[in-house]
Amino acid sequence: MAPTLSPPGALTDMGRALLRWFGGWWRVVHLGAQLLVLALSPSSYTRANRLAMAHHIVVGTAPMLLWFTLLSSLISLVIIRIVVVTAASYGLSQYALQMVVRVLVLELIPLTAAIFVALRIGLPDGRELARMRLRGELDALRQHGLDPLAHEVLPRTLAGAFAVLMLAAVAGLVTLVLAYLTVHGFTPGAFERYTRTVGQVFSPAVTLIFTIKTFLLALAVSLIPVASAIYDLPHGKARTSAEVRALVRLFLMMLLIEAASLVGNYY
Repeated sequence: MAPTLSPPGALTDMGRALLRWFGGWWRVVHLGAQLLVLALSPSSYTRANRLAMAHHIVVGTAPMLLWFTLLSSLISLVIIRIVVVTAASYGLSQYALQMVVRVLVLELIPLTAAIFVALRIGLPDGRELARMRLRGELDALRQHGLDPLAHEVLPRTLAGAFAVLMLAAVAGLVTLVLAYLTVHGFTPGAFERYTRTVGQVFSPAVTLIFTIKTFLLALAVSLIPVASAIYDLPHGKARTSAEVRALVRLFLMMLLIEAASLVGNYY
């Protein structure tokens, strides 16, 4: 039989696990504060760092922009058609556009963009930084007088955040155009009424919540995998455990951000 832990031993293990959990989140917050200071510091934008930022932004965002926009457009067309037809069958056509904007532009598109960037940029960048740390490349940069955070971590973090904001903005704009064309067709006569409907959805409070939500999603996607790669890989640990912890933290934070956004918009 496997030995059972006594109640004091179980409580001790639970306390240690809780301390490790809070310690992991504290390291994420601490790294975010360091990167914020670096992002606001002019000394971080040397020629080499600017070239690294531009490289990561282009390599990370450009390949995803076209196919993410096409994929989100196809899914949006299906959802728009379903919402419009369903609303018309119940005599609620006047609310169809508001429902489309709220469901797609406010909720689904920013969350989907964050998930795509996490899988495409955030987690791969975390793995790459973990390999660099194991190979001693980050320490070598420090020995040569270069700050690894400014030279390697900050460009990846800014590129991930930029990718989320760009994908959400482009896909949201395309969805608004598709919603207009699906409901009103290729006629400019309904543009004034359409903009009035969209403006009713994007009230000042909703716009503020939407902006903060998208920014926080971009920050979480770009920061949490990188922080896990830097701090959650002690000697002798497998890289997989750090990636699993990064995924758990990331999706927990995304869930909390989305829940807070829903409460702010509809409570």
